[in-house]
Amino acid sequence: MSRMNQQRRPLAFSDSLVLLLHVISWLFLLQSHRVSSSDVSLVTGRSQMIVAFAGDNVTLPCHLKPEIDASALMLEWARPDLSPGFVHVWANNREYVLDKQPSYRGRTSLFTNKLQLGDISLKLFNVTLSDEGTYRCRVPQLDREAFVKLVVCVVSTPVVLVMSKQSSAVELECKSAGWYPEPEVLWLDGEGNLLSAGPTETVRGPDGLYTVSSRVTLEERHNNFTCRVQLTNIKQSRETWIHVPVPSRYVKEVVLVLGLLGVVLAIAATLYRWHKSLHIPMYGNYEKQR
Repeated sequence: MSRMNQQRRPLAFSDSLVLLLHVISWLFLLQSHRVSSSDVSLVTGRSQMIVAFAGDNVTLPCHLKPEIDASALMLEWARPDLSPGFVHVWANNREYVLDKQPSYRGRTSLFTNKLQLGDISLKLFNVTLSDEGTYRCRVPQLDREAFVKLVVCVVSTPVVLVMSKQSSAVELECKSAGWYPEPEVLWLDGEGNLLSAGPTETVRGPDGLYTVSSRVTLEERHNNFTCRVQLTNIKQSRETWIHVPVPSRYVKEVVLVLGLLGVVLAIAATLYRWHKSLHIPMYGNYEKQR
């Protein structure tokens, strides 16, 4: 038994020594950061709003300036509006998932090969509508934090149908389903000018997506029209162009002539039947007199 204890002692001593060195280096690192923490800031880029399409992967930027090694620091990404609010927590060179928001499990990561350069950006996979919100990037040891807003959008291509067509006007309907957030509908003529249309009908489905439709009655002096559905704040749009054939002047004249000719023939046929009905009785009376 004593021989076994003697064999264990060097191992325990070496483990203690490694642990002690690790603690000393850790305290030294923290002390160095405390000294220079007033000069360190978190930067999220020129724009603090990131736009992503549902189903895509997105990177939420966050960097330490000046560039310092963040691999040994505790890093926190969180959503203040959720409980639990932690999205990704990094410490001791690994992720801690104990208090992680369940909806983010398996969908987040850091760029571990860039931590030494002060890049603590978050990679979010398979973005959903519920991911939209404000994210906080925080380094507790440096007492620094920054915020990034994620906007999630869903778009689809509108469909334009001819609802009715008269001699001098045409009624068009534009409909598009599966949008988020709520979009607006615009009508444009062939020259890109906005056209006056009726109010847009908007319906929100149980999945949180919007369906919009709009109708417009237009004169046939134009025959090219565009329906544009857009998200103004985040500059996303989809549009559909439609060509409505307009009869040429020659065709209109031919139709007019044919119409007048039809009227003339109808009058002539009526007169002929009337004239014939007048002569039949007279002929019958002449036969009887003979």
